[in-house]
Amino acid sequence: MSNKSGQTKLDAEVIAEAALALLDEVGLDGLTMRKVAAALNVQAPALYWHIANKRELLDAMARAVFVSAVDGVEAPRRDEDWRDWLIALASRLRRAMLGYRDGAKVVAGTYVSDEAMFRTVELTLRTLEDAGFSKARAARVFPILLHYTVGFVIEEQARSDGEYGEHNPYLPERLASLVDAQRYPLTAQLVTDVFSGDTDAEFTEGLHVILAGLDAAGWNETPVD
Repeated sequence: MSNKSGQTKLDAEVIAEAALALLDEVGLDGLTMRKVAAALNVQAPALYWHIANKRELLDAMARAVFVSAVDGVEAPRRDEDWRDWLIALASRLRRAMLGYRDGAKVVAGTYVSDEAMFRTVELTLRTLEDAGFSKARAARVFPILLHYTVGFVIEEQARSDGEYGEHNPYLPERLASLVDAQRYPLTAQLVTDVFSGDTDAEFTEGLHVILAGLDAAGWNETPVD
């Protein structure tokens, strides 16, 4: 939104979107309030009326990423398994973070105070209660899945970081040449699966393992409230 002079009207949301747009160019380490101000064609002090510091900027950026991730999320359909619903929810967040360079680092450790967050937590808790989880255990599941998702994408993005360039050690052809097959035959055989496999499949398989673990531990069977 612009004012009569044609200049963008500043608020936390506009500033956060400008900062996210800069990530592909400068990365999180190179992101400064001054660069964000320049992108908005204003002086840096103008930002501080809306964003007090970089910590608040990261919170606003994380809010934008999370809100986009959960846009349109609804409760599970009547015939939808609770596990499938949770996997789809985590996958939405992963895709949203992958949309930006260092997107997962932006989200990690931030405080997202927004109706979209509270609504998503509420839907998750209700879904888990309907699946037989106690309130106490349902409350544990959301952060478990959130932390797994953010951590996975941090690692995923770090391995594909453009700073490596052509010397990226995680390229399959480089991985295969780095292991002494005589000393470490299994590692040499499986190194590309261990370190450079199908990340989409790896992510989903990890979620299945976590959810199977909850089942095996009886979290949705034994009430503890």
